[in-house]
Amino acid sequence: MSAPPLDALSPRSNRLLAALPPDEWTRWFGQLESVPLQLGQVLYESGRPQSHVYFPTTAIVSLLYVLEDGGSAEIAVVGFEGVVGVSLFMGGETTPSRAVVQSAGGCFRLSAAAIKGEFNRYGVGMHLLLRYTQALLTQMSQTAVCNRHHLLEQQLCRWLLLSLDRIDGDELVITQELIANMLGVRREGVTEAALKLQKLGLIEYSRGRITVVDRPGLEQRSCECYGVVKEEYERLLNRPVPLAR
Repeated sequence: MSAPPLDALSPRSNRLLAALPPDEWTRWFGQLESVPLQLGQVLYESGRPQSHVYFPTTAIVSLLYVLEDGGSAEIAVVGFEGVVGVSLFMGGETTPSRAVVQSAGGCFRLSAAAIKGEFNRYGVGMHLLLRYTQALLTQMSQTAVCNRHHLLEQQLCRWLLLSLDRIDGDELVITQELIANMLGVRREGVTEAALKLQKLGLIEYSRGRITVVDRPGLEQRSCECYGVVKEEYERLLNRPVPLAR
């Protein structure tokens, strides 16, 4: 999934919003609100009612499951291809996960009432949201499999590639401590894996910035999980959406 030229101020930089037909787009556009997202900002907490859904343009948001002891692990990542807050239009209202901004940037949001109203029109927007939700579920299930069966180095490669797919460029501004929290592992493990990738010439890491210098090499070091998720997103989000009758 290659990122198009992204513009934080253009809602059309979000893949779902860009796929809306003219009539639906005009209606949605009048209800969208531009909101810049800051690193570490919490969009919603576990078990608490959600007031909006968020359509990132240049920001990246992590969906985390937080344990009672404060430990956490990322279950999915959302960028320009999707929407944060699917429980609102799926009828759940709340979710046991937490949404935290992983990479600062632009975003547009829609109120709970507005997204429910659009979803219940049974138009193109509903089909897009349902397909995206299926793709998101694939990412969540594949993340669970990856965390259980694959090496930390492979998990890190998968995580870097998924994040890279959602930005314009090859550099991620993030600390190893934050990556450790996302993967639910010790920081020392991330440090060791990152140093190995750096020695192989795949990434460069310094001062909280990771630059991918050999993407094909990183893909080869990753496990199958990255490819499964990428292919499913492309399959579901690139297909023509049936027009409303």
